Amino acid sequence: MDLRYARNIGTFTEAEMEALLSKKIGIVGCGGLGGYLIEIMARLGVSEMIVADKDVFDESNLNRQLLSDEKSLGLPKAEKAKNRVAEINSNIKVNHYVGEVNLKNGLEIFKGVDLILDGVDSIKARFVLQELAEKLDVPMIHGAIAGWYGQVTTVFPGDRTLDLIYPSDVPDVKGIETGLGNPSFTPALVASIQCSEAAKVLAGKGELLRKELLYIDTLNQEFEKIQLRP
Repeated sequence: MDLRYARNIGTFTEAEMEALLSKKIGIVGCGGLGGYLIEIMARLGVSEMIVADKDVFDESNLNRQLLSDEKSLGLPKAEKAKNRVAEINSNIKVNHYVGEVNLKNGLEIFKGVDLILDGVDSIKARFVLQELAEKLDVPMIHGAIAGWYGQVTTVFPGDRTLDLIYPSDVPDVKGIETGLGNPSFTPALVASIQCSEAAKVLAGKGELLRKELLYIDTLNQEFEKIQLRP
């Protein structure tokens, strides 16, 4: 096994690490959450990564988005994500898509993935990812952030977990982060938990946040697991 993965052993067995290195993942959103998702999964190690985002970097991203820097302003986020993975881990094959992911194009863009990570910033887009993952018959790791707060859950095909969290008739707008803001630390924390869930799914290890919502309050340093039932 490549020496770059040596420090993963102990957390994972060699067999589990080999399983991770055979997996293909999709990450939708390359901004606040997405940048950290991409960084962590590239360092952890997978076989292939597909990253997608419709936006370019602007100055407001500099306070929290790992992939943003002053030289990247105006550049497509997905393109920067691809280049970043190449700098970290050239063993990973990376494809990028600049544009909005929907049910029509998503089936082709993410064909063959083993898992989808949610780095989007609107409730409507999350519902699209849940539907897309279900059609692709793969799990989706959901994450959301707003100010001091965040949440994570793992959604398997058929679970329809987001239906239990969000109203189905929500307008196509960004979530409460528009009012609460987003500092630098919340996306890093939530993305780390998402990636730990992704690693467990891909390696077949541990207990998952399936039909449970991990609610994170960093203002009071409280973590709560909420059971989700119809």
